[in-house]
Amino acid sequence: MSDGLNINGSQLTKGFGSSLLADVVVTGGLAGDDANFSKTWVLVDNKPVSNYITAIGFYGDNFKVAYGSQGGWKKFGIDRMVTDAKNNILYKLDDKPALEVYKKYLGEKSIELPASGLLYPLMIKEEGSTESKVRTILAVNEDDQSITFAGDIPNGSEVMFMKATFDELIEGASEAGNSLLEFDYENQEAACIAISCVGRKLVLGQKTEDELEAVYSIFGDNVEQIGYYSYGEISPLKDGRCDLHNQTMTLTLFWEK
Repeated sequence: MSDGLNINGSQLTKGFGSSLLADVVVTGGLAGDDANFSKTWVLVDNKPVSNYITAIGFYGDNFKVAYGSQGGWKKFGIDRMVTDAKNNILYKLDDKPALEVYKKYLGEKSIELPASGLLYPLMIKEEGSTESKVRTILAVNEDDQSITFAGDIPNGSEVMFMKATFDELIEGASEAGNSLLEFDYENQEAACIAISCVGRKLVLGQKTEDELEAVYSIFGDNVEQIGYYSYGEISPLKDGRCDLHNQTMTLTLFWEK
């Protein structure tokens, strides 16, 4: 679990990858504070503090873990090229000020930035990569027309604006739950940690329970489910490498066998 505003989630996951053995599974999320973008914290010595990362490790011959992460967002508009970015700060798209381009797409909702940006995240596809990623806005800078995201925005990558409907997000949550069944879980008593992006909460509104039910209904009474809404989710990619995700329902299932 990590502070949600003062951290580059991409660099955080790269740090895990560089210091842990390849067979260590890392999942989790960045803290959130609804869509206020004001203050986030984690617990350290039973006290809420900012600028910290906390972790807990599980091990044992009988300990099992399954993980899954899905979104449900669909791209719209034209593909654009990142022409100026540094780490998680985006300055230009197609040589135009990034914030100017974003405001054009958001229209009247642009006055509600950065919160309204949660409804229109960016999908990124890096050159040579087979997997795309989604990135969520954390802050905007009117002076230099830049946008700060939860994770890196590599120069030269293709990006697309995204949006989602209620049904698409519920389907994404269901797909995340079903992906856990690909592991060797056999209906044992288990704990499921569900970390969903706060952008999904804004779209779902009062129907957020439907997203949770879509996951819970897959397992039934043997699984206790708990979680929160985040500014970023952490889960392995298909190749097993830990990475940052945004706008997903990310699940971790623990059990003993």
